[in-house]
Amino acid sequence: MAGKRVVITIGRQYGSGGAETGRRLAEELGLGFYDKNILRMNSDESGIKESYFHLADEKAGNRLLYKIISSLTPEKGAPSFGSDLISADNLFRFQSEVIRKLAAEESCVIIGRCADYVLEGMEGLVRVHLYADFEAREARIREKDLYDEKEIRKNIKRIDRERRDYYRYYTGRDWEELENYDLAIDTTRIGVDGAVKVIKHYLTVLGYDLDADFGKQ
Repeated sequence: MAGKRVVITIGRQYGSGGAETGRRLAEELGLGFYDKNILRMNSDESGIKESYFHLADEKAGNRLLYKIISSLTPEKGAPSFGSDLISADNLFRFQSEVIRKLAAEESCVIIGRCADYVLEGMEGLVRVHLYADFEAREARIREKDLYDEKEIRKNIKRIDRERRDYYRYYTGRDWEELENYDLAIDTTRIGVDGAVKVIKHYLTVLGYDLDADFGKQ
């Protein structure tokens, strides 16, 4: 990579097009793209079965309420190979370590998984959050044909809640608080194509040259 380093993290409401936006952006800029493939990397890094990471993926540990009440400081320590090897908290630490290594090695796009928090303070970090009207998200999920019609709304609310709790648990912050991000985009009207264009324009405003700083435009 000849130009400046950038790591774009994308937080997203379920059905807002976050993963598709991130994948398209990465393709157009020639960047690495990391979403669920991080789980495989976690497994390779730790020697822990990938299935454990899937079970804990973007879900809060079982001490959420205790952690909120106690206002415990989120942990950013190194992962343990002790008795808590496959605990949700330790799996998060393995994941965070992989995310930090990826960000140190290459410019890339990372979807969810508190990457904006894990990489906080890193030079070249651009934190994006995507959201949309509920009806637009419902229509997007309906197109994917993942659930029966009567289950769509329930599952959107469930996954949003899981992501919100996960983010709160590991960061101590509100997932939808705009001050946690550099750029928030409503995809209701502009969709994935528009969101990609907005992020690319934002990068140019930050001083990146889309030709010189990235693999391709």
